[in-house]
Amino acid sequence: MRHLLPAAALALASIAAPAFAQNMFGPLITPDALETRLESDAPLILDIRGDAYAEGHIPGAVSAPYGDFRGPKENPGQVIPEDKLEAMLQSLGVTYERPIAIVHEGDSDTDFGAAARVYWTLKSSGLTQLAIVNGGMQAWEAEKRPLMTGSLRPEPSDIDITWTDKWLATTDEVANVVTGGQDAQLVDARPLDFFEGRSAHDAAARPGTLPGATNVTHSNFFTEGGRIVDAQEASTIAERLGLRSDRPVVSFCNTGHWAATDWFAMSELAGMDNVKLYAESMAGYSQTDNEMANVPGLFRNLWNQVMGY
Repeated sequence: MRHLLPAAALALASIAAPAFAQNMFGPLITPDALETRLESDAPLILDIRGDAYAEGHIPGAVSAPYGDFRGPKENPGQVIPEDKLEAMLQSLGVTYERPIAIVHEGDSDTDFGAAARVYWTLKSSGLTQLAIVNGGMQAWEAEKRPLMTGSLRPEPSDIDITWTDKWLATTDEVANVVTGGQDAQLVDARPLDFFEGRSAHDAAARPGTLPGATNVTHSNFFTEGGRIVDAQEASTIAERLGLRSDRPVVSFCNTGHWAATDWFAMSELAGMDNVKLYAESMAGYSQTDNEMANVPGLFRNLWNQVMGY
């Protein structure tokens, strides 16, 4: 049974945040730990599910649809302009001082990529107190924790962000790796059929992958459902898959969604240094003249389209 609270009963999102302790927050938080925090320092909860928010959400959460963090249809992984991002974060009440918990639906390992991409975007904007609710809303509801209905209007902030490219790989940088001008491990987070060129995203000009890439499907970092593994297990998995912490890593997929999960697992959980996300990924790269691998011939490509691969 879901426990719903009226929006009027809670004004956490519409009042100024209290002073926060400097203790560690994230990169993952359990529903139990989050509910406990709601009783003390009230982190800002960003619900990225879109329309599902109106059906019931964590008390105090504000709606921050995942689509608002994404690029245009022709290149969904493109990073949104800094001024647009700053205005959006201001409207959500984001500040540097207040911890942020990101909640997604949590129904699959694919869905986790949305939370990971938002986390990456916020971290690249200079925010440091970030956590993803492991298991998302499905975990919260499965434990019969309270929900509320109605929308909350956060008090706008005056945050002034400074974007950093520390965790971003550009197309030029990736092309430089491909041609041997720069060293990095290229990690393809997509399912095997994309890696082998049998499937392609609608925004991609060509199927295929980056030359020299290793296929490390995002689902490697999950046990069951939408819960990602803990830090120790992420380190073990990364080592088993041959991901080395002594070399730079570039994680990519179709649009920077699945790749955000691999980035999160390696960078935030396993603690690997110098892990970057190729935000535009193959949708962006395939629109250039740069070399690709596993590109099927004309006949094979047509056959794949006919067969719906």
